[in-house]
Amino acid sequence: MTEQAATDGLAKQLRAARRWAGITQEQLAGLSTVSVRAIRDLEQGRVRHPRRETLRLLADAMRLGDARRAALELAVEGAPADTVMREAFGAELAPPPQPLRRLVGRTEELRALTGLLATEHERLLTVVGLPGVGKTRLAQEAALLLHTRDRIPVLWADMSQTASAPAAGDTRSPRAALTGWARSLATGGPGLDELASVIRGRAALLVLDGHDAVSGLVPHLVELLHSCERLKVLITAREPHRTPGNRLLPLAPLPLPAPEPPADAPTPLPGESLTAGEPALELMLSYVGHMRPDLLPTDSVVRTVARICHALDGVPRAMESAASWLLLHSLEELLRTARTSPLDIVDDATLSDASGEGLAALLTAAVDRLDDAQTTLLGDLGALADGWTADQAAAVLAVPATTVAREVHALMLRGLVRRLPAAEDSAGRFGVLNLVRRLAADRAGAAAHRDEELVH
Repeated sequence: MTEQAATDGLAKQLRAARRWAGITQEQLAGLSTVSVRAIRDLEQGRVRHPRRETLRLLADAMRLGDARRAALELAVEGAPADTVMREAFGAELAPPPQPLRRLVGRTEELRALTGLLATEHERLLTVVGLPGVGKTRLAQEAALLLHTRDRIPVLWADMSQTASAPAAGDTRSPRAALTGWARSLATGGPGLDELASVIRGRAALLVLDGHDAVSGLVPHLVELLHSCERLKVLITAREPHRTPGNRLLPLAPLPLPAPEPPADAPTPLPGESLTAGEPALELMLSYVGHMRPDLLPTDSVVRTVARICHALDGVPRAMESAASWLLLHSLEELLRTARTSPLDIVDDATLSDASGEGLAALLTAAVDRLDDAQTTLLGDLGALADGWTADQAAAVLAVPATTVAREVHALMLRGLVRRLPAAEDSAGRFGVLNLVRRLAADRAGAAAHRDEELVH
């Protein structure tokens, strides 16, 4: 790196640090005892050999943390971006995104995920499930727990974004550079060597959130894991994938409340929560309360909301979007729509994903990705009353039991079929999600019609 390039790098670092601190050059001068003219010359790249004492005064005045201070000092020496971050890499430089809401009803899933991440030999995990089921939120909570408890650096890459990685010499934002290098895993871009150089033998967690095009990632991901022996990778995806050493964690919708309380159920005591132990109902009531504060949680309201939860399968994003329609509809109207045409109320203009697609389009795509045999079976299973076993479904549909078991297993990994609560010693009972029941029936009908046309 030339002397001028090093000077320019320092200027960029200093400007970025001051803007991060939210102060002007004049304010920085007053806080640091360094003159405004000296600060201006440094930020414009006019000072070839700044004194380290000057940089220390400026860093103290801006209250820079260890990562930004190290990057600023290394920029004086003209160090490239990967060297800057290798020296500064740590928990402070690489935190996970802070969740904006508390996690509801995922205690067991969080325990399982963090337990696997804490083991020495599990290094690649994928949380897979239906769009909107809460994969990102669970990954955030697990990453935050490891970061705060064990001071593990977390590199979080939103793989739905298509922005390219920064150039290797771009040190204006170390965190952005790390994220860009992580995204280059999908394309085998030039950031992989830099990323491996930064992590090396240090413990770290890399989260690839929303990575559904995994096929091109596999060789680069395996290479990175081999290069960084203490790195763990967590992927969230809508489809299961086969990668050497990958551990799949299917994420089902939230547990649903009993459709109706038993007739002999005891009356709740004063102040006792009607939603205790019922995560889907608790979450939906919070959405309803935010959207319609006038709807007090009376027994009647709670029962209607519980029915809406069932109609929307306990999928958090579907419930949140549906609650927004209470601005137009009553609870009873919302329930009728949820039961008959749930996809009409699962889209809210403020809740589309990064690609701009609403949940209805994402659910449609999930069904469209099935082959014709899977779609036909899903449509047939959706016509059965919930609570069937694989053997019962095979008998009713006249399909070999091994075929039903194999396909139901595949459909469960995609989140289209869920396991229903049952006694521990009883056979597993299942049901097709209401959100995709009509989609599957329509597509199965279209496939059958197409086959008939081919015959004739």
